Amino acid sequence: MAYIIFVNPAILSETGMPLAAVTAATCLCAAFGSILMGALANYPLALAPGMGLNAYFTYTVVKAMHVPWQTALGAVFLSGVIFLALTFSGIRQRLVAAIPHQLHAAVGGGIGLFIAFIGFRNAGIIVPSPATTVTLGDLHAPSTVLALFGLLLIAVLQVLRIRASMLIGVLTTTLLGILFHQVHWQPAPYNLSAIRATAFHLDIPAALHIGAFEIIFVFLFVDLFDNIGTLVAVTQRAGLIAPDHTIPRLNRIFFADATSTILGSLTGTSTVTSYIESSAGVAAGGRTGVTAIVTGILFFLSLFIAPLVGAIPSFATAPALILVGGLMLTGLGTIEWDDPQIGIPAFLTVATIPLTWSIADGLSFGLTSYALLQILTGRARHKLRQDWMLYLLATLFLLRFLYIVKK
Repeated sequence: MAYIIFVNPAILSETGMPLAAVTAATCLCAAFGSILMGALANYPLALAPGMGLNAYFTYTVVKAMHVPWQTALGAVFLSGVIFLALTFSGIRQRLVAAIPHQLHAAVGGGIGLFIAFIGFRNAGIIVPSPATTVTLGDLHAPSTVLALFGLLLIAVLQVLRIRASMLIGVLTTTLLGILFHQVHWQPAPYNLSAIRATAFHLDIPAALHIGAFEIIFVFLFVDLFDNIGTLVAVTQRAGLIAPDHTIPRLNRIFFADATSTILGSLTGTSTVTSYIESSAGVAAGGRTGVTAIVTGILFFLSLFIAPLVGAIPSFATAPALILVGGLMLTGLGTIEWDDPQIGIPAFLTVATIPLTWSIADGLSFGLTSYALLQILTGRARHKLRQDWMLYLLATLFLLRFLYIVKK
């Protein structure tokens, strides 16, 4: 998970947030979330700012919608508070049950393509084109050559099952960039007080404005899908799921996740969520919360290397983005693509997230199309009472589309 120390600040700093402050916030909330998860829920689940959610925060909310980063942090805070309320009321569990699990995988795959696309762009491998929208970039550009080297290096290390392959790839590519004079970095004085530049700068009143509803909604549901998918995958691999297929201490897991998101917004970073890389700890033998606590302690110690993050260029983190995005596609294999009532909504979800540059649009297309297919083919009549929350969500998404068109 160490790559997030470099990648998350690189993404969020594009909003204008100070790099050093975001780095400190990233380490701090990852440390707090992982330790809380281990101590409270006793699961080997580590937490950190989520990939995909940080991209949505930066590229959709701040850069595309022109929302100040302070307001975006306020929306993250509100989503965390709503998470707590949904957890204590039991609604969060009902929401998970209402949405087909295969659409969870589709959302994860769409976000993976979104993240990979950002990585290709940051590497210069893909560039804008007025004729074809996008096209192949200049593969002879020094930064692009270095990014391709980093991509190949990480891929080889992963094939060889070398631990920390992404961290090694990012640091090696950065070192080569320094040797070939492609990294321009001026060391600056640093201490832990740098976090003051983002801590408690969130603007909650602005986030409460009606126009921020969509932003809060996406933070809420993407984190919901991401957390559930990770939770099921890691607990299954660790053999921690109960015989009746339920997950023990689920409310404690959700509490740790929501509390960490609130802390992240207060310190200055995007939504905090469980990491699929936790499965690496399980593979190494971790079965209890001690695994997560140790990970949290190491994140806390990482606070003291924060000054080095400024030397990491975007072409060095781009390969990590590309391959992390690729790893997020693994869940697509669980989708029944030959069943149109699942395959079509799943495809629309996966395709529209990167192509519209919006996770919100992908969620809207996927859930709405699934609900409409159920209604128009008569399947909804037999389980309307059971799936009423799904159709309520679809109605909200339809209203959202009408709102966008009207606006």
